[in-house]
Amino acid sequence: GGIMKKTSLCYLEKDGKYLMLHRVKKDNDENTGKWIGVGGKFEEGESPEECAAREIYEETGLTANKLVYRAVITFDMQGNQTEYMHLFTCTDFSGKLNADCDEGVLKWVDKADVMGLSLWEGDRIFLEEMTKRNGFFSLKLSYENDRLCKSTLCRY
Repeated sequence: GGIMKKTSLCYLEKDGKYLMLHRVKKDNDENTGKWIGVGGKFEEGESPEECAAREIYEETGLTANKLVYRAVITFDMQGNQTEYMHLFTCTDFSGKLNADCDEGVLKWVDKADVMGLSLWEGDRIFLEEMTKRNGFFSLKLSYENDRLCKSTLCRY
């Protein structure tokens, strides 16, 4: 096996809304047109929490005071490296939202409306789990050509 990709993703939460990032700004963005949370790749020596907090600050200007570790998501991408994504939520943050994020457009979206957005198929599974239950979980998503063909959920 080659090198595994390690990433973090966080959904900041307030007033029944998630902070969503609409990926419409970068060329060659694997997430183009999709709405996702805030996150990115680990830097050398970082813990999942440090990566999430740094990415939140870089992309939103907000400081995460307390992160809640929700899940490990395994992306099994046919023909590509496996990605392990550490999923967090955060309701305790401070600072002022930076309106100009170079990754895309940031928008507070009602939780009830999130499923109506253009999302990755697998993201719908973890968003639903994350919103309906409080426990920690592990989810494996197997994709072929950007299409979800299998998902395996383990609750803890």
